[in-house]
Amino acid sequence: MGRLDQKVAIITGAGGGQGKAEALLFAQEGAKVIVTDVQEVKVKEVVDEINANGGDAIGFFHDVSLEDNWIQVVKDGVEKYGKIDILVNNAGIATETKLIDSTIEEWNKVLAINLTGTFLGMKHVIPLMIENGGGSIINISSIAGLTGGSGASSYTASKGAVRLLTKATAIDYAKQNIRVNSVHPGYIETPMTEEMFKDEQMTSWFRANTPLPRLGKPLDIAYGVLYLASDESNFVTGIELPIEGGYSAQ
Repeated sequence: MGRLDQKVAIITGAGGGQGKAEALLFAQEGAKVIVTDVQEVKVKEVVDEINANGGDAIGFFHDVSLEDNWIQVVKDGVEKYGKIDILVNNAGIATETKLIDSTIEEWNKVLAINLTGTFLGMKHVIPLMIENGGGSIINISSIAGLTGGSGASSYTASKGAVRLLTKATAIDYAKQNIRVNSVHPGYIETPMTEEMFKDEQMTSWFRANTPLPRLGKPLDIAYGVLYLASDESNFVTGIELPIEGGYSAQ
């Protein structure tokens, strides 16, 4: 307990899955949490759960692909808590479409949320972190950002770009004591993957091809994100942290 005492964190896509697990864990560790998502009902449920358990959270509707949404979330968060110490760019969407079957609309939507959303978050939070003397940014990529995969061209492109955008930003702002790292989840049981894991043959393949032979849980990711958000990682920046049961080590 207390690993994030007195820190203020924005977590996007926190209405469910990994983002919700991160928000609940951060609150347990003492952070004041700004919960954002396009799922307004889910945001309220997460905020209510945190506050009912003695934590401190507020929530907002937030389309991460829209700059005016970012401006408002950051403004309202600072008005409430006075600063932003941590940003977790967790919001994202996935597709399962091969390149020539993709439409330009699908391509643009995936990159707008997964990549542009990450860019906008950093753009509007980093100036505040500079004023405050530093901060930690964690960008959620994917194992698809480390290795090629079949049937998800726009998703893979977006997550690979998040990986290298993370490194470039880490270098640019290290002297301002801002740490920027990426996390690369493997096959994790979340609402976003629920349909995929209904296919027992596919799920068996994932397990068989993961050295630790199981699907991941949202908390598996949240604990890695917590480490990067905390002062325990104060000499860590520009890394990619795979949390995927050893999949990419093969």
